[in-house]
Amino acid sequence: RLNSLFLQKKAKSKYSATRRLLLKSKLLKKAESLLVKEKEQKEVERENTLRERAPPLNLSGLSVQELQELCRDLHHKIDIVDEAQYDLNIKVARNDAEILSLTQKIYELKGKMKRPNLRRVKKSADAMLGALTDTRVMKADFKANLKTVKKEEEKKEEVTDWRKNVEAMSGMEGRKKLFNAGQ
Repeated sequence: RLNSLFLQKKAKSKYSATRRLLLKSKLLKKAESLLVKEKEQKEVERENTLRERAPPLNLSGLSVQELQELCRDLHHKIDIVDEAQYDLNIKVARNDAEILSLTQKIYELKGKMKRPNLRRVKKSADAMLGALTDTRVMKADFKANLKTVKKEEEKKEEVTDWRKNVEAMSGMEGRKKLFNAGQ
């Protein structure tokens, strides 16, 4: 039975071992040539973008003031690029942290969380009973120590005619009375 299964699997193979080896070597050569072409293409693109973003400087025939202005412009551009780089680094760090937390949540949801090795703790029977009784006492003490909260009655302001208090509340003394009343 096993021999017949083994022969069937061997018969299913369409290519001989030498043919498979030849195909594998050709695929590897093709992949290597594609990688070289891709690397060269990236290098050409890099050179083009550098030429576009940073054209060559013509320093000949410039006065001192023009050179200083050129230096200021270059420093300004460097500052802008450094700020953008810093912002991107912060975004990448945040995204990495978020990816880590999300992968951890995925593992937790799947139940494939690695459990840490637990250590044995030796406790005597008296210590275990003491720990159990302490928790019961703590619960009872907690309920006994609760304070009752009384609701304070809201102060109701008397509604009076505003014309009577106009003279009394005018000037600095009136403002002082309002300030003291607010406290």
